[in-house]
Amino acid sequence: MLNAVSHQITLLLDDWIKGDEVALEQLMPLVYEELRQMARRHMRRQPSGHTFQTTELIHEAYLKIAKNDQQNWQNRAHFFGIAAQAMRHILVDYARAKQSQKRDGFLERVTLAENLAVSDNQPKKIIALNEALNNLAALDQRKSRVVELKYFGGLKDKEIAEVLKISPETVTRDWRFARNWLSLELAQAE
Repeated sequence: MLNAVSHQITLLLDDWIKGDEVALEQLMPLVYEELRQMARRHMRRQPSGHTFQTTELIHEAYLKIAKNDQQNWQNRAHFFGIAAQAMRHILVDYARAKQSQKRDGFLERVTLAENLAVSDNQPKKIIALNEALNNLAALDQRKSRVVELKYFGGLKDKEIAEVLKISPETVTRDWRFARNWLSLELAQAE
């Protein structure tokens, strides 16, 4: 069943690229629940009193994706990888806006656990993680994408391997390296 839905999503994405607006309307009901789960994971990491709602994050990400007509969707996993990237950018932009209002000016340590859970009591932690990910991307783009897809997208190693066209074992090695590298990078940022 999942493979049939995954295949249908891929076909609809392909039709959407070709300009079929009906395909986009048919796509949304198929991907909405997974986008909602992805957004919920992000929102659970946000501090209490966060003014962004899960539904708003889904809609903002959807609008960001829909505006990008240069997308060449490969498959379902690729779509959700792009959605994860869009959610990351939205939350980082939101955190930057909040921080600019406060102008605290210092960074706090971000703790990385096995699932790279970031304690987001302050917007500056999201910004610190984003900057560290950008630094990692300058060093190794693929490892940065593994973190982005795993942490922000909630994709499994097999799905990440499919998106990046590498083996699941390489995903595991890249994740291990990136997690350790980010821990050191974030510790230096304090």
